[in-house]
Amino acid sequence: MDQTFSQEQINELHRVIESRRDVRSGFKSDPVPEKTILKILNAAHHAPSVGFMQPWNFLLIDELNQKQKVKQAFRDAREKEAEIYSGEKRDLYDSLKLEGIEEAPLNILVTCQRDRNGETGLGRSVQKDMDIFSTVCAVQNLWLAARVEGIGVGWVSIIEKTALREIFNIPGNVEPVAYLCVGYVEEFSDKPDLEKAGWEKRLDLEDLIFNNSWGNND
Repeated sequence: MDQTFSQEQINELHRVIESRRDVRSGFKSDPVPEKTILKILNAAHHAPSVGFMQPWNFLLIDELNQKQKVKQAFRDAREKEAEIYSGEKRDLYDSLKLEGIEEAPLNILVTCQRDRNGETGLGRSVQKDMDIFSTVCAVQNLWLAARVEGIGVGWVSIIEKTALREIFNIPGNVEPVAYLCVGYVEEFSDKPDLEKAGWEKRLDLEDLIFNNSWGNND
């Protein structure tokens, strides 16, 4: 089996990574075909995982009443988060579109079953949260696989995990990790929405690289 990649394939990989967006609006109503959903989830399932424990599960949500419950939980959490800001920053925050829960035809809740390989498992005896990090790798795989299919994904982080547990009857040994809005979109923005809105700008990579010790960039 050829395990090398052409320069064209390498360039395409980087193009996909750089064109991934956190999508919050512009979702089309067209359902995502089951075959395509399985392709995206298969990509997530091939993410790296500590001790090969594969701690993830994928809860697919397309019922409106469930989405409405999540939307209300989002509203409650956003109201609390808004209190952090004031002045112009608060005005900008209030103007931001931060979710597409009801608009997206499909929502996916990615979870981490923390006891899948026992209480610790290989690679977790010292760093307990490696299973959570592994699940986040699965989310990234899902995101990139969706992007090449022309499918937008938006991560809704402004929501209490306790609310997700209650809405979806999630047991205590399972950790909600990522609530995703998924669907075909009208277009992908050339820049992240928050960058375009003036919330933040992309940091310069050279300012983030140190050599051999913290802060040493010589």
